[in-house]
Amino acid sequence: MKSIFGLLLSAGFCLAGEFVPLFNGKDFDGWGGKGKTEHVGYFIKDGVIESTKDCGLLTTENEYENYRFQFEFLLTPGANNGLGIHYPGKGTPAFTGMEIQILDDTHPKYADLKDYQFHAGLYTLKAAKKGYLKPVGEWNHQVITVNGPLVKVELNGTVVLEANLDEIQKANPKHEGVKRRKGFLTFCGHKDIVKFRKIGLAVIE
Repeated sequence: MKSIFGLLLSAGFCLAGEFVPLFNGKDFDGWGGKGKTEHVGYFIKDGVIESTKDCGLLTTENEYENYRFQFEFLLTPGANNGLGIHYPGKGTPAFTGMEIQILDDTHPKYADLKDYQFHAGLYTLKAAKKGYLKPVGEWNHQVITVNGPLVKVELNGTVVLEANLDEIQKANPKHEGVKRRKGFLTFCGHKDIVKFRKIGLAVIE
């Protein structure tokens, strides 16, 4: 039987200001795979979502507007993923919405990255502070706050990105996603292995 939090979340509600689990540790309920322990390119084991070499998008069933989203992630060497915000459910999340990088940017193959491509950067739009990832193979904790045009990313307790989408939109008028203020959350797999756990969301009123 679901907890009251699980019932509220599956119906698209949660208590304002309080984190509610967005992953129950058992199946993909709430993520477009109700009751399943496997989703295209992802599987669940021991309370952890793990991507595979076939991973693509893993998208929430509900859209969200103003919220705090927290999760823990563990990177493998050279791994690349991302979190799409304000994704409309079609197209490439980095452009129809916006993508926050999830990346082992310490790997030698990423020596020539552009500044916005490093971990926690808002892809093509704004760079994040570097140097706050834990060593590959250790769990990291990240909190993303979306409140109107304001986006903030905290990595392991440090604010590494603060962005004003209204200002970014003026500088990037052709980017469709930066105009949006609501949408789905989606993990953007890039054929690499990354693990996720302790996923939760809190509504901002």
